[in-house]
Amino acid sequence: QVQLVESGGGLVQPGGSLKLSCAASGIAFRIYDMGWYRQAPGKQRELVATITSDRSTNYADSVKGRFTISRDNTKNTVDLQMNNLKPEDTAVYYCNARHSIWHDRQNWGQGTQVTASS
Repeated sequence: QVQLVESGGGLVQPGGSLKLSCAASGIAFRIYDMGWYRQAPGKQRELVATITSDRSTNYADSVKGRFTISRDNTKNTVDLQMNNLKPEDTAVYYCNARHSIWHDRQNWGQGTQVTASS
C-alpha cells in the first residue's frame, strides 16, 4: 500500500521559514519523480516544485529563489524548504509521487496546511 505522509506545516509570519517533509512507503522511491503542489481556497491545485529520480529540479516562478526541494533516497523522503514566506504562499501543500517512466502510476498525500500571516 502506497503512503505519502506530509509533515511540517503550520502558521508563520510573513518573511519566516518552514520546512515540509514527505515520507513515502510502498513504492520504489528512487525511481519515482517527487513533487510538491499546493491549493489555496478557491483556486486550482498548482505545481510548486518537482525533483526527478535523477535529481533534476523545477520550480514555479513564484517560488524560485525562496523554496528548495530535496530528496533523500536512503530515507525515502522529499523535503521542501520554504524561506521568505509570503501571504500568497498560504495553501494546503500536497506531496506527489509519480513513476519516472509510467506516469499514470501516481499518488498523493493528504496535504498539510501552510499559513503565512501576521
